[in-house]
Amino acid sequence: MFGKRTNDPASVATPKKAAPAPKPVAAPKPAAAPKPAAAPEPKAEAAPKPAAPPKPAPEPEAEKQRSHSEEYYDVKTTVFNALIDTIDLTQLSKLDAIAAREEIRDIVSEIIQLKNVVMSIAEQEELLEDICNDVLGYGPLEPLLARDDIADIMVNGAATTYIEVNGKVQRTGVRFADNAQLMNICQRIVSQVGRRVDESSPICDARLPDGSRVNVIAPPLAIDGAALTIRKFKKDRLRLEQLVKFGSITPQAKTILEIIGRVRCNVLISGGTGSGKTTLLNCLTGSIDHDERIITCEDSAELQLQQPHVVRLETRPPNLEGEGEITMRDLVKNCLRMRPERIIVGEVRGPEAFDLLQAMNTGHDGSMGTLHANSPREAISRLESMIMMGGFALPVKTIREMIVGSIDVIVQASRLRDGSRKITHITEVMGMEGEVVTLQNLVVYETMGEDANGKLTGRHRSTGISRPAFWERAEYYSETGRLSEALAESEVFDEHGNPMGESHA
Repeated sequence: MFGKRTNDPASVATPKKAAPAPKPVAAPKPAAAPKPAAAPEPKAEAAPKPAAPPKPAPEPEAEKQRSHSEEYYDVKTTVFNALIDTIDLTQLSKLDAIAAREEIRDIVSEIIQLKNVVMSIAEQEELLEDICNDVLGYGPLEPLLARDDIADIMVNGAATTYIEVNGKVQRTGVRFADNAQLMNICQRIVSQVGRRVDESSPICDARLPDGSRVNVIAPPLAIDGAALTIRKFKKDRLRLEQLVKFGSITPQAKTILEIIGRVRCNVLISGGTGSGKTTLLNCLTGSIDHDERIITCEDSAELQLQQPHVVRLETRPPNLEGEGEITMRDLVKNCLRMRPERIIVGEVRGPEAFDLLQAMNTGHDGSMGTLHANSPREAISRLESMIMMGGFALPVKTIREMIVGSIDVIVQASRLRDGSRKITHITEVMGMEGEVVTLQNLVVYETMGEDANGKLTGRHRSTGISRPAFWERAEYYSETGRLSEALAESEVFDEHGNPMGESHA
């Protein structure tokens, strides 16, 4: 079709459909090919495995798969190099993804025939798919990115890849040809958002087109080859209704969160790493009215807001000369000049906490942000620390008064030891008693025990507060009926009929 295929005159003459003809010849030679890794499984080596615990079994299997696939990777490297010599990449880039993939498959089929590569039809199909992914996509990562049940992909050098499914981490057989291929894939990912990763700039945060968060740390900082971590986003945007279905919250707590979002409470979502803070923030923004102007500030843009009037801003790292950096604080300060009705900060990590609190306190009600903390009380301390990191010479009491005057509600997300994610606290920031910030829990999650499958059991319950501090806001938006009903239905009573629970955090 196109390309500089003049090196091999036979390549022009060979019809494209001739490739599958020699493949049946491979039938007598299954042992030489890598894919027959499935054949050794029923052998005698598999027999002793039942005696061993189930955990060690995947490790030998993964090792066996890697050793059997060395020949496959040698063939793949040879064919891939021949493809790069043959194809005109500038012409390929002008085609759409489907046409480019078909063109590559045709040329690879010709190369396999011309080089007399002995492969079964199944192996050839796998090779074609792998090479297409290497040229047009993210190589060995493509099958993992296509799965919607994976939450995290963790690549620890070229030979080792782990994934997280249903809250549990497991090893996969996915591997890269070498560390050079892994670095090429990393560079391809980060370059799409105008960033780079190399020896002079070995740490990089980026995102995939679907919003999935990407972190790369490259040699020399990563000793055993580049470490690539991808926090995958589901194709379908989650809503609070789905969190109820997953058991993260109750229908009553969902109603309370919807009201908190709608009546323009300033919300801080707190939680540990992987607890679902960003997902919860996405869900919470679903209750924002569609006529409000929202501005988001993020290190790497991953929020997926469903409103029509959204402006998304993203920080920028410094260039090679160390200039041109745009920090989160710069973005938050600039937001104030853009007529926002709500400001949403993807994650508060530093001195921008001061600017966010000022924005919340100067008429931008309904602003939201996330931060790392293990409890609502700790979230207050983290905010104090981050403001002090900015060099603000303010007394601690002044900082706490600013926090109390700015934040209305703290929502705590937690990841439990069985891998499940729960909203464990919906907590109001009430005021100050002396120099101490007073908090009031509206809804808490209690762990009750563990079932036969090792899953934790528990319940969400109201703490008995019938009139929260944001009651007046709810009244202004005509939401008091729904709010009082949801709080009443969340109450849990003991055997004597008395409400249970302590409201103060």
